[in-house]
Amino acid sequence: MKNQKVFVAGSSGLVGSALVRALQSQGFENILTPKRNELDLTNRSQVFDWFSKNTPDIVLLAAARVGGIGANSTYPAEFISENLQIQVNTLDAAVTHNTQKLLFLGSSCIYPADAPQPMKESYLLTGALEQTNHAYAMAKLAGIEQIKAIREQYGLPYISVLPTNLYGPNDNFDLNTSHVIPAMIRKFHDAKINNSSSVELWGDGSPLREFMYVDDLADACLFLLEHYDSSEPINIGTGEEVSIKELANTIQSIVGYQGEVTWNTDKPNGVKRKLLDISKLQSLRFTLETKLVPGLEKTYDWFNSQIS
Repeated sequence: MKNQKVFVAGSSGLVGSALVRALQSQGFENILTPKRNELDLTNRSQVFDWFSKNTPDIVLLAAARVGGIGANSTYPAEFISENLQIQVNTLDAAVTHNTQKLLFLGSSCIYPADAPQPMKESYLLTGALEQTNHAYAMAKLAGIEQIKAIREQYGLPYISVLPTNLYGPNDNFDLNTSHVIPAMIRKFHDAKINNSSSVELWGDGSPLREFMYVDDLADACLFLLEHYDSSEPINIGTGEEVSIKELANTIQSIVGYQGEVTWNTDKPNGVKRKLLDISKLQSLRFTLETKLVPGLEKTYDWFNSQIS
């Protein structure tokens, strides 16, 4: 398997770059990582031409348009359109060119807004979605359904995984489009450098969230490629949660910011709690390596290395 051609779609992003690191550490030698200017996954003819020339044996579909609450609320049309195009083009090309294995990255945000906690895979499509990322979630749900259809019609062992909230090296630290951890790191860091007296954060800090270091996710994905074969998606998470306020306190301490934190309750909290049931993953005996605080410290070290 180590000499097979592996296409990491979205290799420059948070998840894709972690997948490349994991593949390299496991001895894979033929990793295909075309950049956006070499392969636009929203361009169907480009995608089919690329698959025809490169014929990957394995595809890790981590490419997606992603963002936090603000970005999802502002650009819903782009989020659903671009993600649908990326998924349909890549999956269709993989089937046409006989890709033997494929892993599709979904998201924990596709669960119903009022799903019981922790969320089991069987809760998908049992209720209304959270409105702040409805368009993105619909696209990801479509990807999971396409994986099921491909398995049913063509018998290919493609799988879908549902990761929890991720963070780590190569995250997006743009305050206009980032998720909560990189946004907090950026805000606290900038406030520290600029000697600002306070930092404003969204909501009231009460929601509970689960966070996973992205290199652990990458290890889980490669593990599941070998040990999981089902049409049903599988959750990937830590089984642990933290309040947004606790998270802010931890990041503030790691960054070393001494000022005040204020909470803008006019901004949305998102869902109150979002924890994955990881019973399926645990039954396969996969174990995680990185706890939250060491993971946050490594992420801040990486951030500093990029801006210094």
